[in-house]
Amino acid sequence: MTLTGHDGKVMSAAYSPDGARIVTASGDQTAKVWDAVTGKELLTLKGHDGEVNSAAYSPDGQRIVTASWDYTAKVWEADTGKELMNLISHNGPVYSTAWSLDGQQIVTGSYDQTVKVWDENTGQEL
Repeated sequence: MTLTGHDGKVMSAAYSPDGARIVTASGDQTAKVWDAVTGKELLTLKGHDGEVNSAAYSPDGQRIVTASWDYTAKVWEADTGKELMNLISHNGPVYSTAWSLDGQQIVTGSYDQTVKVWDENTGQEL
């Protein structure tokens, strides 16, 4: 199966915890959610003002976090694509992001040579 639909390079791809969906991050300033069985595009996450470098599902599969060249990370509702939080604090592009195993924290890594840890519930930097 080949997933096509981005208008830019694909920077990252990850499965949902249940394996039913795939999230991709792209240079076209979007992330997309795909059905992992059929390859059908289900959602497009729009809101970043730069390339989306990384995307990951929360451990419960309910949320997605994206990292972008626009110096931010965003948290999205996985089923609807609704933006829930905008994580702003880095002084450079955000290249990587991941959830803690308990789903309570998000970590971001940036070109600014820092790693930041965020509270998933409030969006506050810890």
